[in-house]
Amino acid sequence: MRPASALASLHVAVALFGVAGLFGAWLAMSPAAIVLGRTLVAALALWALALATRVPARPVPGLALNGAVLALHWVAFFAAIQASSVSVGLLGFSSFPLWTLLLERLAGERRGRPRDWAIAALVVAGLVLTVPRFDWQDASVRGLAWGVLSAMTFAWLAVRNRRYARSHPARSIALWQNAFAALCLVPVVLLSPGAAAWPGAREVALLVVLGVVCTALAHTLFVASLATVSAHTASVVAALEPVYGIALAAWLLGERPTVGMLAGCALLVAAAVVASRGAGAPPGHAAGR
Repeated sequence: MRPASALASLHVAVALFGVAGLFGAWLAMSPAAIVLGRTLVAALALWALALATRVPARPVPGLALNGAVLALHWVAFFAAIQASSVSVGLLGFSSFPLWTLLLERLAGERRGRPRDWAIAALVVAGLVLTVPRFDWQDASVRGLAWGVLSAMTFAWLAVRNRRYARSHPARSIALWQNAFAALCLVPVVLLSPGAAAWPGAREVALLVVLGVVCTALAHTLFVASLATVSAHTASVVAALEPVYGIALAAWLLGERPTVGMLAGCALLVAAAVVASRGAGAPPGHAAGR
């Protein structure tokens, strides 16, 4: 793949990751049901791709826990969007560099450095600017809380996935994590109120697009671009996910971010860019985000 094509593929993949948040507003379903549909469709699409390319997606031991955390991550992400807005959900998720740094320090993989404190300060300031006031009755605060939980679980996956990414293909990791996530959510959805109401044709079509285009295709483009684009460049472009998502929410959903949200977005993107300097490829995207 030529450098220009690889960079274009990378931007398309990150934009598609950002588009995924819009489905939380488009789908009149619970977050758990949305994630079940997404992970099931994504796993089937990746399995079909493995068959079509004759590249076996061998089982990866130890991914059951990763799948459960991936399910929680996406449920929290869509709960954030449904509790508030796409913009707030994406901004809460964008705090993941802070949680990644903290987990790395707890695991003994990173020593405290001045840059780490700068990243933490940027993330905290960005989150504070996102909401007008910290009142649990405010939908923005509830949405931000769900978004931060989404970021924390994503950071956990990021740290844990590094171990698997060294010895297993990213496509296999994505396939089996999505499969285990779907398996975890089946009883949750079946035991939830309204479980007897099957999704209509519109919901099924949206879930197929979410699973195939915004998960399987986006992940494939992202991984393919890494063969040409440097890991640092990929990390910086991945930091644009909330920017793409907020812009698309304004265009397609009519959401108008406040000045505070835009300022918070700028600080959170800056934190992600600073965190990516000298780092490897964006961790956690092997989860199929």
